[in-house]
Amino acid sequence: MDEEVFSGFFADNFDDVWRFARWRSPSSAEADDVAAETFAVAWRRRADIPVGKEARLWLFGVARNVIANQRREVERRGRLHLRLATTASVPDSYEPSGPSEHVLWSALAALAEADRELLLMRAWDELDVAEIAMILEISSANVSSRLYKARRRLTDEIVRRDPEWSGHVHGESLRRKEQWS
Repeated sequence: MDEEVFSGFFADNFDDVWRFARWRSPSSAEADDVAAETFAVAWRRRADIPVGKEARLWLFGVARNVIANQRREVERRGRLHLRLATTASVPDSYEPSGPSEHVLWSALAALAEADRELLLMRAWDELDVAEIAMILEISSANVSSRLYKARRRLTDEIVRRDPEWSGHVHGESLRRKEQWS
């Protein structure tokens, strides 16, 4: 298949491949990436493209594999991020004022992936609520609510692992509430 024939093949099938990808991707931008990668693979393997209507189905198969590869890559990056976060050494000048580093990271690892990702975006990546909302394609109010709940769950996990820590921050606010009751 030469460049001119491939151009026609691309024009005839791009919209269908993009729609296929969009239904399976969390955003239009990711569907764009899937469609682009699908046609890059098709260009490299143009000798393997079947003739006729089967060509469109072949493209869908390639797109499906591209999506699966992207998901695996995201999962790998997440695991690597968590592994780096849990094995990072503490700088010499760092004096922990909260739970021990081990307790904090093990509590964080015990959280659901969505909570962990949200907390790491806020603390580790230093993103503000509006930036996280843009990344997750949800409202800032939703991010704030989810962050609040994730912090509570993290605090509960830390206290479960280190009961002596219960007097810090979260526990103090609970005692203040009790005083006003």
